[in-house]
Amino acid sequence: MAFTLEERLQLGIHGLLPPCFLSQDVQVLRVMKSYETKSSDLDKYIILMTLQDRNEKLFYRVLTSDIERFMPIVYTPTVGLACQQYGLAFRRPRGLFITIHDKGHIATLLNSWPEEDIKAIVVTDGERILGLGDLGSYGMGIPVGKLALYTACGGVHPQQCLPVLLDVGTDNEALLNDPLYIGLKHKRVRGKQYDELIDEFMQAVTNKYGMNCLIQFEDFANANAFRLLNKYRNRYCTFNDDIQGTASVAVAGIFAALRITKNKLSDHKFVFQGAGEAAMGIAQLIVMAMEKEGILREDAIKKIWMVDSKGLIVKGRSHLNHEKEMFAQDHPQLRTLEEVVQRVKPTAIIGVAAIAGAFTEKILKDMASFNARPIVFALSNPTSKAECTAEQCYHLTEGRGIFASGSPFPNVTLASGQTFFPGQGNNAYVFPGVALGVIACGVRHISDDIFLTTAESIAEEVTEEHLAEGRLYPPLSTIREVSFKIAVKNHVCRNESFRGIWCHLGLCDSKRRGKVIEAIQHLLSELKYKKKTL
Repeated sequence: MAFTLEERLQLGIHGLLPPCFLSQDVQVLRVMKSYETKSSDLDKYIILMTLQDRNEKLFYRVLTSDIERFMPIVYTPTVGLACQQYGLAFRRPRGLFITIHDKGHIATLLNSWPEEDIKAIVVTDGERILGLGDLGSYGMGIPVGKLALYTACGGVHPQQCLPVLLDVGTDNEALLNDPLYIGLKHKRVRGKQYDELIDEFMQAVTNKYGMNCLIQFEDFANANAFRLLNKYRNRYCTFNDDIQGTASVAVAGIFAALRITKNKLSDHKFVFQGAGEAAMGIAQLIVMAMEKEGILREDAIKKIWMVDSKGLIVKGRSHLNHEKEMFAQDHPQLRTLEEVVQRVKPTAIIGVAAIAGAFTEKILKDMASFNARPIVFALSNPTSKAECTAEQCYHLTEGRGIFASGSPFPNVTLASGQTFFPGQGNNAYVFPGVALGVIACGVRHISDDIFLTTAESIAEEVTEEHLAEGRLYPPLSTIREVSFKIAVKNHVCRNESFRGIWCHLGLCDSKRRGKVIEAIQHLLSELKYKKKTL
């Protein structure tokens, strides 16, 4: 209804619309009126997603008008519920569905996508959606939601984004027996066939969209997540948000917490509830940050303790994978998290195992007895899987707990009258800014240095006033500015890295460097010509 009379006449739609002309501001008001009539978050999600289908510009105008209000709807925690109900909420297909039976024809499927200039892809196989497990093709809600935030939080053009679901089946019996399930109705295909599908997908994407096309892996199961990241990180422009993005946002929160505890990262001892991809990513980035402080790697590793379903990870325990073995401690076996906290006396506990209530009353009170300012990060998503609530943390630590969570929690006011604003360690602080920087700079391979730089950049945006309120992250309302600064900082650091290489080669002088680059380009063109001739 924003079309003018002249436009309506030119398009041949005069008379097919009501006579009123509505500006985008008024259209936003209409959407908000409709949105406010819905009481359930899932209904609100459906309103926003159907708006995205029919009027993308208006959708992003609404989203960016109050990102703090709408992010919990289009992203965690509501997106988890939406994925569980994806068959019922399905209105119109969005994104590219590639199945195991399309192996050998992925390039053809990519040609079906109407946009040619794709800069960023978020892909999942739906096996580990948030803390909800295997949701098969219902996992498409995650890439769609992530890419909406690429645009809303990072300013990436929506037409340059492609959500992808790799459907290889599901091991979720409830879905296999559900007549409304919209994915492949057979058990997950694994092994050689699965690997060949991923290989073909990666190659087909780079063949069509170029080596600079960013491919973000999302919600793959632990075993595949680590394996695929290590396999592709030096061959393609790729990262895993569950490993590296979660690590970056968690370490950003820790950096901010250090301004409250008034000490160094290497002064802390960390206990993790969980030893999956998120825990390993955070732990490895903490080690990298400690090394930057000047601590030896082996000494940094000794400050990290991990608890999985079998208890404390210790040396000599059988069936440890490579990642877990790295953090195995020389210590007697302990079975429960409560025992580990009591014995190890950590300064920080980090929950990433999606075990609701894992941070018990005893654990929180013990943390408060060991530390003047205990760090408590309940990072599991969605809210129903959080290790503790903000209210539990603040009350049981008498307001001394430094708290962050993966999903949002309401403000907490103690009997003393002090009000805390819990910090949400949301990956949305990380991946839009990283993507913007990668796309703008033409980065081909994404190193872990980028995620450490990103963590530092996010922490720098937290003011003393935010810390006094209990916030470890800047307000979500400023997330576009945060993303922009992340992109700029990574661009500057990348250029400084190249500058260091040039100087090491004795090429600090720009004229001399230009001549060398010119000579190299000439040599490459000659080699290309000879190759073509041969």
